[in-house]
Amino acid sequence: MTTIYKIMTAQQWQEAEAAGRFEGAPIDLKDGYIHFSDAGTVRETAAKYFAGQPDLLLAAVEAEKLGEALKWEVSRGGALFPHLYASLPLDEILWIKPLPLSEDGSHLFPVELA
Repeated sequence: MTTIYKIMTAQQWQEAEAAGRFEGAPIDLKDGYIHFSDAGTVRETAAKYFAGQPDLLLAAVEAEKLGEALKWEVSRGGALFPHLYASLPLDEILWIKPLPLSEDGSHLFPVELA
Protein backbone atom coordinates (compact mmCIF):
# COMPACT_ATOMS: atom_id res chain seq x y z
CA MET A 1 0.00 0.00 0.00
CA THR A 2 1.25 3.46 -0.92
CA THR A 3 0.02 6.24 1.33
CA ILE A 4 -0.19 9.75 -0.10
CA TYR A 5 -0.91 12.96 1.78
CA LYS A 6 -2.92 16.13 1.29
CA ILE A 7 -2.32 19.24 3.35
CA MET A 8 -5.45 21.35 3.75
CA THR A 9 -6.83 24.09 5.94
CA ALA A 10 -9.37 23.40 8.63
CA GLN A 11 -11.87 25.48 6.64
CA GLN A 12 -11.30 23.39 3.51
CA TRP A 13 -11.91 20.24 5.59
CA GLN A 14 -15.14 21.68 6.98
CA GLU A 15 -16.30 22.46 3.44
CA ALA A 16 -15.39 18.93 2.33
CA GLU A 17 -17.31 17.40 5.23
CA ALA A 18 -20.37 19.46 4.29
CA ALA A 19 -20.11 18.37 0.64
CA GLY A 20 -19.15 14.75 1.33
CA ARG A 21 -16.04 15.06 -0.84
CA PHE A 22 -12.94 17.22 -1.19
CA GLU A 23 -12.93 19.18 -4.44
CA GLY A 24 -9.53 20.73 -3.80
CA ALA A 25 -7.82 23.83 -2.52
CA PRO A 26 -7.77 26.96 -4.73
CA ILE A 27 -4.46 25.87 -6.34
CA ASP A 28 -5.96 22.45 -7.09
CA LEU A 29 -9.01 23.98 -8.73
CA LYS A 30 -6.77 26.29 -10.78
CA ASP A 31 -4.51 23.44 -11.93
CA GLY A 32 -7.33 20.97 -12.63
CA TYR A 33 -6.22 18.27 -10.20
CA ILE A 34 -5.70 17.74 -6.48
CA HIS A 35 -2.04 17.96 -5.47
CA PHE A 36 -0.77 15.22 -3.14
CA SER A 37 2.64 14.38 -1.74
CA ASP A 38 4.17 11.09 -0.73
CA ALA A 39 6.00 10.39 2.52
CA GLY A 40 9.29 11.53 1.00
CA THR A 41 8.03 14.91 -0.21
CA VAL A 42 5.27 16.00 2.20
CA ARG A 43 7.59 17.81 4.63
CA GLU A 44 9.16 19.80 1.80
CA THR A 45 5.69 20.63 0.48
CA ALA A 46 4.67 21.92 3.92
CA ALA A 47 7.83 24.02 4.23
CA LYS A 48 7.62 25.43 0.69
CA TYR A 49 3.90 26.18 0.40
CA PHE A 50 2.56 26.32 3.97
CA ALA A 51 5.45 27.77 6.02
CA GLY A 52 4.24 29.21 9.30
CA GLN A 53 0.58 28.60 8.44
CA PRO A 54 -1.52 27.46 11.42
CA ASP A 55 -4.78 25.49 11.40
CA LEU A 56 -3.64 22.91 8.87
CA LEU A 57 -4.66 19.29 8.64
CA LEU A 58 -2.92 16.33 7.04
CA ALA A 59 -5.05 13.72 5.31
CA ALA A 60 -3.70 10.27 4.45
CA VAL A 61 -5.08 8.34 1.49
CA GLU A 62 -4.29 4.91 0.04
CA ALA A 63 -3.10 5.73 -3.47
CA GLU A 64 -4.17 2.45 -5.05
CA LYS A 65 -7.82 3.00 -4.09
CA LEU A 66 -8.02 6.14 -6.24
CA GLY A 67 -7.72 4.16 -9.47
CA GLU A 68 -6.89 5.63 -12.84
CA ALA A 69 -7.81 9.17 -11.78
CA LEU A 70 -4.51 9.29 -9.85
CA LYS A 71 -1.50 10.07 -12.02
CA TRP A 72 2.13 10.21 -10.87
CA GLU A 73 3.66 13.14 -12.73
CA VAL A 74 7.03 14.87 -12.75
CA SER A 75 7.00 18.06 -10.73
CA ARG A 76 9.28 19.87 -8.28
CA GLY A 77 12.91 18.90 -8.79
CA GLY A 78 12.01 16.14 -11.22
CA ALA A 79 10.31 14.08 -8.50
CA LEU A 80 7.09 12.20 -9.21
CA PHE A 81 4.07 13.61 -7.41
CA PRO A 82 0.57 12.11 -7.19
CA HIS A 83 -2.14 14.22 -8.83
CA LEU A 84 -5.80 13.28 -8.55
CA TYR A 85 -7.91 14.22 -11.57
CA ALA A 86 -11.18 13.85 -9.67
CA SER A 87 -12.72 14.91 -6.40
CA LEU A 88 -11.67 12.96 -3.31
CA PRO A 89 -14.48 11.02 -1.63
CA LEU A 90 -14.13 11.40 2.14
CA ASP A 91 -14.52 7.65 2.67
CA GLU A 92 -11.17 7.19 0.87
CA ILE A 93 -9.33 9.11 3.63
CA LEU A 94 -7.50 6.74 5.99
CA TRP A 95 -7.06 9.42 8.65
CA ILE A 96 -6.88 13.17 9.07
CA LYS A 97 -4.77 14.76 11.79
CA PRO A 98 -3.74 18.24 12.87
CA LEU A 99 -0.48 19.62 11.48
CA PRO A 100 0.51 22.01 14.27
CA LEU A 101 3.40 24.43 14.29
CA SER A 102 6.49 23.92 16.41
CA GLU A 103 8.17 26.77 18.27
CA ASP A 104 10.43 27.43 15.27
CA GLY A 105 7.43 27.69 12.92
CA SER A 106 7.91 24.37 11.14
CA HIS A 107 5.09 21.84 11.08
CA LEU A 108 5.01 18.88 13.44
CA PHE A 109 4.06 15.71 11.57
CA PRO A 110 2.16 12.77 13.06
CA VAL A 111 4.15 9.79 14.33
CA GLU A 112 3.00 7.81 11.30
CA LEU A 113 5.47 9.88 9.27
CA ALA A 114 8.32 9.84 11.84
